[in-house]
Amino acid sequence: MSSGSRPHLANSPFNKAREAAAAGGAPIPVGEQVSHDRYGLGKVIASDGHNSVIIDFGSGNRRRVALDSPRLERL
Repeated sequence: MSSGSRPHLANSPFNKAREAAAAGGAPIPVGEQVSHDRYGLGKVIASDGHNSVIIDFGSGNRRRVALDSPRLERL
C-alpha cells in the first residue's frame, strides 16, 4: 500500500469524528456545555489557544481537551 491516505468505509461510525478533526475543530465559546465520553457533562471555562479548551466537569475536576477530540461533543 502506498504512503497516501488510507481508504475508509463510507458508512463507518468514525467518519463524523474524522471529518471534524480534518476541519481543525471549531472554537467552543466559554460557558457552553459539552459532553465527553470519559468525563461526562461539563462547561467550558476557558479557551486555551486555538486547539484546546479547559472544561470544568464538576467537583473541581478540570481538564484541558483538544477541540478535535472525537470524545468531545458540543451540546
